[in-house]
Amino acid sequence: MARLRTEIPGPRSRELAERRKGAVAAGVGSVLPVFVDHAEPGLLVDVDGNRLIDLGSGIAVTGVGNPAPRVARAVHEQVDRFTHTCFMVTPYEGYLDVCERLAELTPGGHDKRSVLLNSGAEAVENAVKIARHATGRPGVVVFDHAYHGRTNLTMALTAREMPYKRGFGPFTPEVHRVPGSHPLHDGLGGEEAARRAVAAVDRPDGIACVVVEPIQGEGGFVVPAPGFLPALADWCRSHGVLLVADEIQTGFCRTGDWFACDHEGVVPDLVTTAKGIAGGLPLAAVTGRAEVLDAVHPGGLGGTYGGNPVACAAALGAIDTMRDLDLNAAARRIEATVLPRLRALTSDAVVEVRGRGAMLAVELTSAEVAARVAATCHAAGVVVLTCGTRGNVIRLLPPLVIPDELLAEGLDVLEGAIE
Repeated sequence: MARLRTEIPGPRSRELAERRKGAVAAGVGSVLPVFVDHAEPGLLVDVDGNRLIDLGSGIAVTGVGNPAPRVARAVHEQVDRFTHTCFMVTPYEGYLDVCERLAELTPGGHDKRSVLLNSGAEAVENAVKIARHATGRPGVVVFDHAYHGRTNLTMALTAREMPYKRGFGPFTPEVHRVPGSHPLHDGLGGEEAARRAVAAVDRPDGIACVVVEPIQGEGGFVVPAPGFLPALADWCRSHGVLLVADEIQTGFCRTGDWFACDHEGVVPDLVTTAKGIAGGLPLAAVTGRAEVLDAVHPGGLGGTYGGNPVACAAALGAIDTMRDLDLNAAARRIEATVLPRLRALTSDAVVEVRGRGAMLAVELTSAEVAARVAATCHAAGVVVLTCGTRGNVIRLLPPLVIPDELLAEGLDVLEGAIE
């Protein structure tokens, strides 16, 4: 259970926050100014001994637990063997193992290839590079409310100006933003929303790829209307456009299936992954059709740390954990617990409760209300996150292994804060 020994933040965290001011760039923000000492399943323990219920998982990263025993063992074993050679210099088996697992788990039974990278933004950037190279076309279609990263190219793909883009331009050209599917606000069925989206594309023959989050993350945990993704996939196929599914936040059991595309049987040409792939170690990937990835010339893809052997070992341990503990079923159980409770809220501040699996959200009337709710939860020792283009959404990303009693306690605090 959560236990607070001091106010939040406590004296030791405040002391470290003062040190931070003199060492860390002011542009690096933190949601909750407590410094973590160690973690337990569903809990973060700070340097003051406060035990905080974790409903954020480091933004959907530590779904398998923190620390996860199989991940920790795999990391220790690999560190004792070697920590780095660079796969582009001398390869190693762990990289192959991860690529083979990705080929098996990602949607579709076609022949696949992967490239391993360091971060979600790097994966999206490489997916666009690959799509442009394979098609010979420059254009990229993205959606309102999208979030795809903080590099120059991925900032161009990301919709939200503040804090992600302001003052950092100019951005990469040939990015075309179109309306997506937001059932609460547009009232459209999936196929109708897809027709509206593609109607905004002037010249399909100039488009290399459509990049879409199967459930939008930073944009507000927006679940598209049924039929939107399949209709989008059909349009891409009919125009020779590659469909890139950004599964960085939705992947690896988070939504109750291995990938969010699986819920409607959508098979993308390319899938980007990161976050939950390696239990907290930095690893990302682009996985897709063999003929698309193999179209790139040797040496055109890669990076010094991409597919680091320690991160690969962590990913193998994480995937084994997901399978052995059936974390897809765990995510569905979390949804069955959380959604009824949140939908029973009577506060006038609640606009909508939505989500899938263990990727759930409450949209509130304003960013100010969301900030007050989050601050109340934080003061009570419950870590929640906000999101949404207007900053008015509370998002829940609990570890998939969170004990039932911790989840219930965290929900008690959240419900009280909202009511």
